[in-house]
Amino acid sequence: MKVLATLALLGSVDAFAPSQVGKASTALNAFESELGVQEPLGFYDPLGLLTNADQERFERLRYVELKHGRIAQLAFLGHLWTYAGIRLPGYLSVENSIRFEDVPPGLAALDKIPIEGVSQIFFFVGFLELAIWRQNEGSFPGDFSPGTAFPVGFLGNPSEEEQYELRAKELNQGRAAMMGILALMVHEKLDGNPYIFFDPASWGSN
Repeated sequence: MKVLATLALLGSVDAFAPSQVGKASTALNAFESELGVQEPLGFYDPLGLLTNADQERFERLRYVELKHGRIAQLAFLGHLWTYAGIRLPGYLSVENSIRFEDVPPGLAALDKIPIEGVSQIFFFVGFLELAIWRQNEGSFPGDFSPGTAFPVGFLGNPSEEEQYELRAKELNQGRAAMMGILALMVHEKLDGNPYIFFDPASWGSN
């Protein structure tokens, strides 16, 4: 109760600080024209992560959002791929006699993959993070195009308007993928049936 009372008191103190509210409002207004601010939500920051934030803070959060969105898109496709029964040929672990086809889809795969395999994935992702896909300084958040060993960037030679539209689409698809892979994991843990509208496992039998 004392903690709740203290939080309530702090909240009431903040409510009577018009100068701070004005500064926060001005800072938030600066981001209302940024990429990703669109109908029906408009500028949406329910956790207040951008309150009193500067442009550097905004670009850092946008960079993280894009990265999570890209990972979520790959995760969703991988989840769908494995639930459809598609596997690599051969052995995941010869020593443990585990073939790729023996690995179940979804979260259950974590219990099947040996710790050595999980460690390889962890360090490979860390290598990509630190040495390969790095932010292009001076460019928009999420631009990994220059000096990377893996080809990334726009296909063809789109105009600035087309690039802006493609970036907006990627951002929205990443947001949808983050919600999508989270929903799949939740449904998988609830009743073991992540796909409630269709069954990818039936695709290979048709």
